[in-house]
Amino acid sequence: MERFKGKTVALTGGGGGIGGATCRRFAAEGAVVAVLDMNLEAAQRVAEGIRANGGKAEAFRCDITDRASVDAAIAAVESTLGPIDVLVNNAGWDVFKPFTKTEPAQWDKLIAINLTGALHMHHAVLPGMASRKAGRIVNIASDAGRVGSSGEAVYAACKGGLISFSKTIAREHARHGITVNVVCPGPTDTALFADYKEGAGNPEKLMEAFTRAIPLGRIGQPDDLPGAILFFASDDAGFITGQVLSVSGGLTMNG
Repeated sequence: MERFKGKTVALTGGGGGIGGATCRRFAAEGAVVAVLDMNLEAAQRVAEGIRANGGKAEAFRCDITDRASVDAAIAAVESTLGPIDVLVNNAGWDVFKPFTKTEPAQWDKLIAINLTGALHMHHAVLPGMASRKAGRIVNIASDAGRVGSSGEAVYAACKGGLISFSKTIAREHARHGITVNVVCPGPTDTALFADYKEGAGNPEKLMEAFTRAIPLGRIGQPDDLPGAILFFASDDAGFITGQVLSVSGGLTMNG
């Protein structure tokens, strides 16, 4: 199946667990993938792996907190691979502490990466999509932004903001043929989740608790996310916009 043949997909945080898995799935379905990451070496590893399997991908360094870096990366993507048809805002970062034990400098970093960074990406990519009267944007938020999560107050605030922002952009740009939807991962076995476990002080106990709480009986894996992301990016979701989908094994079941 090549749902994305002839499409250029740009994905932030492409060198990480969920990002890498999603880049590989897009490439397997025919997309030309721009793997964007602040860590260029990680992005290059993902792109090289895709090319080794016969896919098309290029790596680009992009610091989403720096608008000049974003503009340079988008210009490089479009000059190398063509206009961006699909944007996936996946990059994220967290610090796992009770709110009163965090510091304003940490808030600034959390907001810059988890909210402002996505705003930069939208602001850079939306004009081109609007001029072409077509585009798909999928934002990766978190169930923390829907139901809260102990030890993740500012992260949850950012992700909640991203959800609200996505709905507003979906309204503003529907007339341009652009859809904007949100995927909310639950606990997923990534480097970020490893940091979360360590911050809890008792990783084994935390894993047991999560496993018991998740109806499907396991922690999510990076490969559990691309199906939902690619659905929102595909023509099958052409009449869906402003929606939020949890991929959490049933841990949250919000309507």
